Amino acid sequence: MGEKALPWLTIVGIGEDGPAGLSTASRDAIARAQWITGAKRHLSLLPDVTCETLVWPVPFADGIAPLLARRGTPGVMLVSGDPFWFGAGSVVTRQLAGDEWIAHPAPGSFAQAAARLGWPIEDTACLGLHAAPLARLRPLLAPGRRAIVLLRDGAAVAALAGYLAGAGFSGSDLWVLEALGGPRERVRHTTAAAFDLADVAHPVAVAIAVTGDGAVLPAVAGRPDHWFAHDGQITKRPVRALTLSALAPRPGEMLWDIGAGSGSIGIEWLLVHPAMHAIAFEADPVRAARARDNAAALGADRLVVAAARAPDGLAGQPRPDAVFVGGGLSEALLASLWAHLSAGTRLVANAVTLESEALLARWHGDKGGALLRIDLAEAAPIGSRRGWRAHYPIVQWSVTL
Repeated sequence: MGEKALPWLTIVGIGEDGPAGLSTASRDAIARAQWITGAKRHLSLLPDVTCETLVWPVPFADGIAPLLARRGTPGVMLVSGDPFWFGAGSVVTRQLAGDEWIAHPAPGSFAQAAARLGWPIEDTACLGLHAAPLARLRPLLAPGRRAIVLLRDGAAVAALAGYLAGAGFSGSDLWVLEALGGPRERVRHTTAAAFDLADVAHPVAVAIAVTGDGAVLPAVAGRPDHWFAHDGQITKRPVRALTLSALAPRPGEMLWDIGAGSGSIGIEWLLVHPAMHAIAFEADPVRAARARDNAAALGADRLVVAAARAPDGLAGQPRPDAVFVGGGLSEALLASLWAHLSAGTRLVANAVTLESEALLARWHGDKGGALLRIDLAEAAPIGSRRGWRAHYPIVQWSVTL
């Protein structure tokens, strides 16, 4: 039997120390490559290369087609550090069969930053925010927590310091770590409030030790209502907690939030786990825009908001694992969902009017599931004393198709 053929594409992680930090396997791949591609900065780290070199374009996606056009010709793609930790590796390899590529990672920025500071990386949040909003940090901001963030440039570092100060965490310690592992390496300490560095060089990571008295977003479903801008169209905190419990989110699942209002259910679903997905359907354009803003502010910007009315607006959307009906409940909607959703889909619907309550009672009688009546009251002044002020009761139907 002959030797197994080598993959045509080798993804090589390269650090700021250039060839000195490459493994033997990486060196061998570069030596036999007929072409090498990578960012201009990466290519400059290999000054003695004699084969064809190609600068990877910006935006990144524009380089995929030219790469695939070289399929079958041995070549190397240079990337920063670990290709599969907020790196380019997964973007490229999803286009390829498993026997077409091999990867040789180098120590990434997260590992090097943790090594400089002595931080346990398993207990440190690691985020790549080159092209993502700083608000992705919002759920993580609590005194005593740590994070390492990869950023685009010095302007983004200044924006990060401003974001932390604006959120009430101006005392947070910041370590600005530039060109880790190379001859240009520099590590400087400051705070969010005192940040005034004007010469931050790429590539840059920032390590954050959170300090301050800013508001902390609770980590459990049923966040206080004040976290969500709304016009009164919101599933209130206690009912939201019960609704999320009934929806029973599992990592990686997709939710349809129908009649989303402020988007609170979809947002809390996404905050359960970074692999969650959600589409919020809201026919009112003002409320749809508000739901987008709420999601962005709370670090759940991956919420997809469809300014559409159900059931018509549901066509063509990715199939859900769970569906919540918070607005627009009708016979036609339930019939459409029952006809088109896959078996095993979890459905939760809340009703507040007598008509909607009767509708859910009838469907519960026909289809089964659980029917729950939620009666809530809170203490309120009555003259110089206090009494119970009742809310409208909520009837909740939950069922698995």
